[in-house]
Amino acid sequence: MEITWYGLSCFRLMERNLASVVTDPYGAAIGYREPDLTADIVTVSHSAPGHSHVEAVREARHVIRGPGEYEIGGVFVTGLTPDPDRVAAADRNTVYVLDFAGLKVAHLGDLAQVPTQTQIEALGVVDIVLVPVGGGTALNATQAAEVVSLIEPSIIVPMHYRTEAIALPLDPISKFLKEMGLEAPQPDPVLKITKNGLPSESKVVLLEPRFALS
Repeated sequence: MEITWYGLSCFRLMERNLASVVTDPYGAAIGYREPDLTADIVTVSHSAPGHSHVEAVREARHVIRGPGEYEIGGVFVTGLTPDPDRVAAADRNTVYVLDFAGLKVAHLGDLAQVPTQTQIEALGVVDIVLVPVGGGTALNATQAAEVVSLIEPSIIVPMHYRTEAIALPLDPISKFLKEMGLEAPQPDPVLKITKNGLPSESKVVLLEPRFALS
């Protein structure tokens, strides 16, 4: 599998012979250059412009905007709403668990509070978690570290934090790394991983936002 980060909460996930997925595409108003992507599936965690600009993804055949269970192109998608205070709101957050032939990735979207143990168990076993860490409308660094400890994934990929190009008032990645007791690792342009290649202990992987590479 290849996971590429385009900034904020937008990723593209690709696995050979399976449907490709883009999560939470954004428009240029947030500060990043608007991505120009293609994918089979687009997931939208909530309706905010920084997470729902599906026009940035060409040729998308399936747009998923809320909870439910879906099977598309060999990828199993489960949408859950663990934010009880926002379930009835127009901008309710949906967490997606994406199962790529047994390799499970959880995209937490704009999760704003630490879920209960029951809600964590509903996610099932998660191999890779894409977790917001920069605060604002989503988890701050302390909350994100707690959520990671509850999910116990093999790989943690931070998202939704401040970079040089972003216009949103978010915290930098350094706060989350401090909470995790880590020095800043060298960012990678893309995460390439297989089920058999998962680390035996949880590992934080920083990705370079793709806008900076083009």
